[in-house]
Amino acid sequence: MGNSEVRRLDREIEKATKKLEAVRRGEWWPLNGSERRAMARALAGGAYQITRGRSAGRAEQRMDTTGTAAEMRLNAELTALHGERQRLITEAARAKAKRKSSGWF
Repeated sequence: MGNSEVRRLDREIEKATKKLEAVRRGEWWPLNGSERRAMARALAGGAYQITRGRSAGRAEQRMDTTGTAAEMRLNAELTALHGERQRLITEAARAKAKRKSSGWF
């Protein structure tokens, strides 16, 4: 439970941050399967509406809602990773303090 775990979490945090930035830019690669399907459905529905000469407002709203949901999911994941990292650091500090205090000097 030393440095290697913290480094692993740092890598995971970096990945999640990159995914979050990509979702904010409107990219699809960080989306999970259900989010991708929802985006594709909304895109197809909007294209159909436009070919019929109608507005694609509802489809755009669905795409925005799906993007916002993905952003919230990634934010929650990032928060959990930060919390876990902090817990590991605190645990390591407690163990180190306990080792130091038990010594003679």
